[in-house]
Amino acid sequence: MALSVPAIMRTTAARLSALYLLLFALCAVLLVFYMTSLSARMLTSQTQETINDEVLGLARAYQRGGLPVLVRVVEARSRQPGANLYLIADANGQILTGNVQSLEPGVIDTEGWTTEPFSYKRFGEGELDRLRSGTTDQTTPPATGGSAAQQTEGAQGHNAIALVLRLPNQMIMLVGRDLGEPERFRAVIRRALTLALGMMGLGGILIWFFVGRAALKRIDSVSEASRRIMGGDLSGRLPVTGAGDEFDRLSENLNSMLARIATLNEGLKQVSDNIAHDLKTPLTRLRNRAEATLSGKHKPADYRQALEGTIAESDQLIKTFNAILMISRLEAGYSSEHTNRVDLAAAVRDVVELYEPVAEEAGVSLEADVNGAFLVDGNRELIGQALSNIVDNAIKYSTDSTSKPAVRVTLKRTHGEIRLCVADNGQGIPDDADRARATERFVRLEKSRSQPGSGLGLSLAKAVMTFHYGRLDLLPGNPGLSVVMSFPAREDH
Repeated sequence: MALSVPAIMRTTAARLSALYLLLFALCAVLLVFYMTSLSARMLTSQTQETINDEVLGLARAYQRGGLPVLVRVVEARSRQPGANLYLIADANGQILTGNVQSLEPGVIDTEGWTTEPFSYKRFGEGELDRLRSGTTDQTTPPATGGSAAQQTEGAQGHNAIALVLRLPNQMIMLVGRDLGEPERFRAVIRRALTLALGMMGLGGILIWFFVGRAALKRIDSVSEASRRIMGGDLSGRLPVTGAGDEFDRLSENLNSMLARIATLNEGLKQVSDNIAHDLKTPLTRLRNRAEATLSGKHKPADYRQALEGTIAESDQLIKTFNAILMISRLEAGYSSEHTNRVDLAAAVRDVVELYEPVAEEAGVSLEADVNGAFLVDGNRELIGQALSNIVDNAIKYSTDSTSKPAVRVTLKRTHGEIRLCVADNGQGIPDDADRARATERFVRLEKSRSQPGSGLGLSLAKAVMTFHYGRLDLLPGNPGLSVVMSFPAREDH
């Protein structure tokens, strides 16, 4: 997707790139000025040290033989290749000897170091300039001395620093050094740093163009996939390139979230369908019973029987809704404030005692093998409700046993868990897929259709175990079915 320049500059990648480029440029400029200034100071210091050494040597020559010896030494050093600047002038500034033809006015008027670099011209440079320019005029006299104005006319091209001394006879001696080499060195550093600055800027632009543009493409692809998902395609997922970078990790997490949302939506749709299907029958029975009671003539006992049946049917509906609400609360995260220390052994004994009359009436042997205390962190009411549902199912489905119906409840501690097992010797659930479906809401297997129930008992037990960070397993017995509630054991017990 093509983007205009204003649109590109509104992106985070472009803004960050521009900010980094600005910071790099600022740092590079500061570095250029710092390096050139440091180099100039260092070279100037070295030049002054060299001049001081020269002055010391000339001073020894002057002390040794006076002005004649000093002049001979100056003339000898002036003729050496790459010589420093040497100049001896009279008290009026008239140049007497040395290798300097002309100076910038005022240079030798003040004794000591020159405050600023000054321009000068060496002997012989005028002829060299004329040869380079093709001038054949020989009438121009060599500026071997003269006034300051005449010297200024010839001074051009070179800069130097110098130390000006006044001799005891009021004559003037200048010893200096050309700044051409330091200036060339400083120019080289400036050019190198400027080139580095240009390369940094170019590198920043290239990095933004290739890296930032690639990031923008990834963001565009994620945005396009998001629009498709928001448009109703819940099966769509965000693209994952396999590079394992930040975008891939973000896409994987969002895809996991989308998969979870899709699962919840599917579960909600299934629950809605199951509620409509399972409640339609009892509501229809209620209506038909009321219609049949109102039609014709009935005795008062018939009306009473109809009302009792209506109340029983309503109670069953209320239980169903209560179970649905409790499962929803548990799945939404039931408050942990309702948990405390629970003794599973006591809960088992209470439930078994509660269901003993029911089991005796159904001809089922109900036994509990519980010794000692088994403490867990949980909610006593929820655990009791889940265990009651499981024991109730075991009693109902053990009646189809080919031997004497029996239900046995055991408690064991193993591998950091407390396993509460309710086993019956009925027909069980041989098929693995059916055992997996038995804990889903409103799911009733084919053989359980003849038994009363809503299909929420095991669903509620599973939600209770999930709330307690445990699990509910349905295991095949020999014969029958074993429903195992596994609780994490307390560390202090």
